[in-house]
Amino acid sequence: MPKKTTVKKTAAKKAAPKKTVAKKAVKKTVAKKVATKKTPAKKAAAKKVATTKAPAKKVTTPVMPTTITAHVDVGFGNTLYLRGDGPGLSWEKGVVMDCASDERWEWNTYEAKTPFEFKVLINDRDWSVGENETARPGKVTNTSPVFL
Repeated sequence: MPKKTTVKKTAAKKAAPKKTVAKKAVKKTVAKKVATKKTPAKKAAAKKVATTKAPAKKVTTPVMPTTITAHVDVGFGNTLYLRGDGPGLSWEKGVVMDCASDERWEWNTYEAKTPFEFKVLINDRDWSVGENETARPGKVTNTSPVFL
């Protein structure tokens, strides 16, 4: 007879149930590459930089006054006047001269640019005798007017 083989059955080990671990869903963000058109680079025109020199210092010469000095004694209570075509003067109405002393009268202006003619009057009424006189800008003009 045939030999009986006995097969021993062993209890199969039951595998322990697997614990399921919850996996976190990780979203991968993938940046889409978008094809961009390359615009040709504009060539910037070379800017011309103006080179400026430091302004030259103006040499200012002091402005000298134009002075008319009349040397005459017109007597107490009288005043000398000037008429002419210079700055601040007219032939129709005189301008008072300043009495500097008993026999000296002065008038000054800083505005004369060219020579001008003038005449001296007593009390803006009595004209001096003779031709008109000329004053030069920035100079002192001395005169000794004569009155009749």
